[in-house]
Amino acid sequence: LLSPVPTDGAWAADGADLAAVRSLRAAARALLAHAVRPGEPSPADAGRLIPVEVALARLNEVAAAVPAVPRLEWPPDGEPVAHDHPAGGTAADVLPAVLARAVIGFLAGPDRTALRACHAPRCVRYFVKEHPRQEWCKPSCGNRARVARHHERHRTS
Repeated sequence: LLSPVPTDGAWAADGADLAAVRSLRAAARALLAHAVRPGEPSPADAGRLIPVEVALARLNEVAAAVPAVPRLEWPPDGEPVAHDHPAGGTAADVLPAVLARAVIGFLAGPDRTALRACHAPRCVRYFVKEHPRQEWCKPSCGNRARVARHHERHRTS
């Protein structure tokens, strides 16, 4: 994965930078929704997903915006770590490229098969299922879903 470049506080995101990250988020959510199939996507996404082909093009374009070179770091008291290091681009380009490459790495990796959409009320998250009985992204979502079912049963009785 691409390692972010420290900006030492010299760069602050503007509206265009925020729009670029939001556009990337829309692409990532469309691809996550595609990855959970045949399951249902997050209810927050169901009606506004961009086409998969558009999402793939956007993700790949953003990931390619910053060239990278391999870099080895070896902390004095640790193990060597290899990662890709930005070899160009602006600080505003690096953040979306890092995020895009992380999405690519996840979707092409082994954890993708355990990806699920949380269907708790008001939840918009996707999560990696870590236990066979896991249905929600976190315990509070499970509580919210159980409370909603309880209220629905008692309201209609």
